[in-house]
Amino acid sequence: MTTPKELRYSEEHEWVKTEGETVRIGITHFAQSELGDIVFVELPEVGDEIKADEPFGSVESVKTVSELYAPISGKIVAVNEDLNDSPEFVNESPYEKAWMIVVEPSDNSEIEKLMTAESYEAMINEG
Repeated sequence: MTTPKELRYSEEHEWVKTEGETVRIGITHFAQSELGDIVFVELPEVGDEIKADEPFGSVESVKTVSELYAPISGKIVAVNEDLNDSPEFVNESPYEKAWMIVVEPSDNSEIEKLMTAESYEAMINEG
Protein backbone atom coordinates (compact mmCIF):
# COMPACT_ATOMS: atom_id res chain seq x y z
CA MET A 1 0.00 0.00 0.00
CA THR A 2 1.35 3.41 -0.91
CA THR A 3 1.01 6.60 1.08
CA PRO A 4 2.36 9.45 -1.08
CA LYS A 5 4.82 11.48 1.01
CA GLU A 6 3.90 14.87 -0.51
CA LEU A 7 0.29 14.71 0.66
CA ARG A 8 -1.32 15.51 4.02
CA TYR A 9 -3.90 13.22 5.64
CA SER A 10 -6.93 13.48 7.93
CA GLU A 11 -7.99 11.07 10.66
CA GLU A 12 -11.06 10.34 8.50
CA HIS A 13 -8.80 8.98 5.70
CA GLU A 14 -8.95 11.90 3.27
CA TRP A 15 -5.82 13.11 1.50
CA VAL A 16 -4.98 16.73 0.68
CA LYS A 17 -2.64 17.88 -2.09
CA THR A 18 -1.64 21.54 -2.16
CA GLU A 19 -1.58 22.96 -5.71
CA GLY A 20 -0.70 26.63 -5.49
CA GLU A 21 -3.73 28.53 -4.14
CA THR A 22 -6.00 25.46 -4.10
CA VAL A 23 -6.01 21.97 -2.62
CA ARG A 24 -7.18 18.72 -4.20
CA ILE A 25 -8.96 16.24 -1.90
CA GLY A 26 -9.74 12.52 -2.16
CA ILE A 27 -9.82 9.38 -0.03
CA THR A 28 -6.79 7.25 0.73
CA HIS A 29 -5.81 3.87 -0.61
CA PHE A 30 -6.39 2.46 2.89
CA ALA A 31 -9.95 3.88 2.98
CA GLN A 32 -10.95 2.48 -0.39
CA SER A 33 -9.48 -0.94 0.47
CA GLU A 34 -11.51 -1.02 3.70
CA LEU A 35 -14.71 -0.02 1.85
CA GLY A 36 -14.46 -2.55 -0.97
CA ASP A 37 -15.81 -1.96 -4.47
CA ILE A 38 -17.12 1.61 -4.80
CA VAL A 39 -20.40 1.77 -6.74
CA PHE A 40 -21.48 5.39 -6.23
CA VAL A 41 -19.91 8.70 -5.21
CA GLU A 42 -22.00 11.69 -4.07
CA LEU A 43 -20.15 15.01 -4.19
CA PRO A 44 -21.13 18.65 -3.55
CA GLU A 45 -21.50 21.37 -6.19
CA VAL A 46 -18.91 23.90 -7.35
CA GLY A 47 -19.40 27.04 -5.27
CA ASP A 48 -20.44 25.16 -2.12
CA GLU A 49 -18.60 25.88 1.12
CA ILE A 50 -17.18 23.04 3.18
CA LYS A 51 -16.21 23.12 6.85
CA ALA A 52 -13.39 21.14 8.40
CA ASP A 53 -14.54 17.90 10.05
CA GLU A 54 -18.06 18.13 8.58
CA PRO A 55 -19.46 15.82 5.87
CA PHE A 56 -19.22 17.02 2.26
CA GLY A 57 -20.40 13.92 0.42
CA SER A 58 -20.43 10.15 0.57
CA VAL A 59 -19.13 7.03 -1.10
CA GLU A 60 -21.22 3.90 -1.45
CA SER A 61 -19.61 0.50 -1.73
CA VAL A 62 -21.10 -2.95 -2.04
CA LYS A 63 -20.67 -3.17 1.77
CA THR A 64 -21.70 0.23 3.13
CA VAL A 65 -22.25 3.96 2.67
CA SER A 66 -19.56 6.17 4.23
CA GLU A 67 -19.56 9.92 4.76
CA LEU A 68 -16.70 11.99 3.37
CA TYR A 69 -15.41 14.48 5.93
CA ALA A 70 -13.79 17.76 4.91
CA PRO A 71 -10.18 17.85 6.07
CA ILE A 72 -10.17 21.66 5.75
CA SER A 73 -12.63 24.53 5.29
CA GLY A 74 -13.07 26.43 2.04
CA LYS A 75 -14.96 26.98 -1.20
CA ILE A 76 -15.28 24.24 -3.81
CA VAL A 77 -13.88 25.33 -7.17
CA ALA A 78 -13.94 21.97 -9.00
CA VAL A 79 -15.67 18.59 -8.65
CA ASN A 80 -14.52 15.38 -10.32
CA GLU A 81 -17.50 14.68 -12.60
CA ASP A 82 -15.76 11.53 -13.93
CA LEU A 83 -16.70 9.76 -10.69
CA ASN A 84 -20.40 9.96 -11.63
CA ASP A 85 -19.86 7.50 -14.48
CA SER A 86 -16.75 5.75 -13.14
CA PRO A 87 -16.92 5.37 -9.34
CA GLU A 88 -14.50 2.44 -9.69
CA PHE A 89 -11.70 5.01 -10.15
CA VAL A 90 -11.75 5.33 -6.34
CA ASN A 91 -10.57 1.72 -6.10
CA GLU A 92 -8.29 1.78 -9.14
CA SER A 93 -6.56 5.12 -8.68
CA PRO A 94 -7.34 6.83 -5.34
CA TYR A 95 -4.56 9.43 -5.67
CA GLU A 96 -4.76 10.25 -9.39
CA LYS A 97 -8.03 9.68 -11.25
CA ALA A 98 -10.24 9.61 -8.14
CA TRP A 99 -9.62 13.06 -6.68
CA MET A 100 -12.99 14.30 -5.49
CA ILE A 101 -12.97 18.07 -5.06
CA VAL A 102 -10.67 21.06 -5.44
CA VAL A 103 -11.02 23.71 -2.74
CA GLU A 104 -9.84 27.28 -2.15
CA PRO A 105 -8.90 27.02 1.54
CA SER A 106 -10.29 29.64 3.89
CA ASP A 107 -7.46 29.05 6.36
CA ASN A 108 -4.17 27.59 5.10
CA SER A 109 -3.06 26.80 8.66
CA GLU A 110 -5.62 23.94 8.68
CA ILE A 111 -3.47 22.13 6.11
CA GLU A 112 -0.44 22.24 8.43
CA LYS A 113 -2.50 20.59 11.19
CA LEU A 114 -3.15 17.51 9.03
CA MET A 115 -0.98 14.41 9.37
CA THR A 116 2.14 13.73 7.35
CA ALA A 117 2.37 10.44 5.46
CA GLU A 118 4.45 8.99 8.31
CA SER A 119 1.90 10.02 10.97
CA TYR A 120 -0.98 8.66 8.89
CA GLU A 121 0.77 5.31 8.35
CA ALA A 122 1.44 5.06 12.08
CA MET A 123 -2.24 5.71 12.79
CA ILE A 124 -3.56 3.06 10.40
CA ASN A 125 -0.95 0.52 11.53
CA GLU A 126 -2.05 0.97 15.15
CA GLY A 127 -5.68 0.29 14.23
